[in-house]
Amino acid sequence: MPPKDPFDYDVLLERAKKKLPHTLESHDRFQVPEPDVMIEGKTTVIRNFGEIISTLRREPDHLLGYLLRELGTAGTLEGQRVVFKGKVATAAIADRIRNYVDEYVLCSECSRPDTKIVKDGRVLILTCETCGAHRPVHVKKQVKAEEAKEIEEGQTYDFMIEDVGKKGDGIARKGNFIIYVPGTAKGSQVKVKIEKVSGTVAFGVRVG
Repeated sequence: MPPKDPFDYDVLLERAKKKLPHTLESHDRFQVPEPDVMIEGKTTVIRNFGEIISTLRREPDHLLGYLLRELGTAGTLEGQRVVFKGKVATAAIADRIRNYVDEYVLCSECSRPDTKIVKDGRVLILTCETCGAHRPVHVKKQVKAEEAKEIEEGQTYDFMIEDVGKKGDGIARKGNFIIYVPGTAKGSQVKVKIEKVSGTVAFGVRVG
């Protein structure tokens, strides 16, 4: 039997398949664990923080620093869990983790999570180990508390309800804030009076 032509299509295809990284051959859907949140007295605990970090392949301090900045609260890493000061809504934590994944983990070209962050001078670069794409990471500058105060208790605002939470409350957003409004439907434009603000999470009631 004559040897196969090294430039034959099937030969070239087989050779290319063998060189594919495992991440491209795998069709498993990348899924970040939902944060397992529990209120302990006057603190909020993410009990499976270690599992989340393991999935994302990022340094614990990096994700923690991002969450503290975005949620506007203080907190510490205690073993495999994180403890925030004050009560922080589970939906707000999950929302910020999703944003972190989009900015610091997923490749913008192939949408794979097989990436790493490298520093080029003062710029952080997200490099994909699967397709080789790279892009700068846009780090938000931390603003002063008085500059970030976009939502105030007792004030009334107009919001578009963008989503509905697990408990049926409408969810609106304004800047860094996430606002919960009971009795509202997704897509509705409502006037809301803010009753309570905790970090970057606010609770309001529909008026008018």
